[in-house]
Formats: sequence, structure tokens, C-alpha cells
Amino acid sequence: MSALVKIQALSNETRFKIVNLVREQEMAAGTIARRFKLTRPAVSQHITVLREAGLLDERRAGAKRLYVVKPEGFDEIAEFIEGFWRPRLRRLKQVAEAAERGKTTK
Repeated sequence: MSALVKIQALSNETRFKIVNLVREQEMAAGTIARRFKLTRPAVSQHITVLREAGLLDERRAGAKRLYVVKPEGFDEIAEFIEGFWRPRLRRLKQVAEAAERGKTTK
């Protein structure tokens, strides 16, 4: 799944909040739905988008569906962000090292 698909899935405020809810602990779909002023089917659709984007894992426990963040689902987003910052951080490091060398030669 591409980083763009994942970012689009997270661009919706409700889906972003769902990810924050289940980032540390597994939660049942009903528990998630009670946190929103939306119908359960509407929340279920948001969960489906997140699952299809590879951002949530689903586990069935009897009749319940439990959801939790799939950490590796965020790898493409992290790589995209790191790719953006890596060259800038490298330049910052070079400038800092040059400034440090300038101090030691004085």
C-alpha cells in the first residue's frame, strides 16, 4: 500500500481519532463507536478504510471484532517523512560541524 493511500485514510478527522484510540490497546468495534456521535455503521466504514489502508489489525473474539494499530502499516509514511527530513538534517549536521571546526581553529 502506498504512503499516499495511508495518508488519505488518516486525513479524515474521525479516522485519525480512531487510530489514536487504538494505538496502544486493542478495542472492540462497539467501544470505538461509542466514542463518536456517528452511527455504528458509519464508524465501521471508517474502520474498514483504515484496515484496507493497512493501518489497523482486526482480531475476532467470538462475536466481537477487536482492532489495534498495525505499527508496520506506518512504515511507508515514516519513510516518506524521513526522506523529506534526511537531506535537511544532513545539511544541518554539516553546518554544525563546520561551525565547531571554526571554533577549534581560533
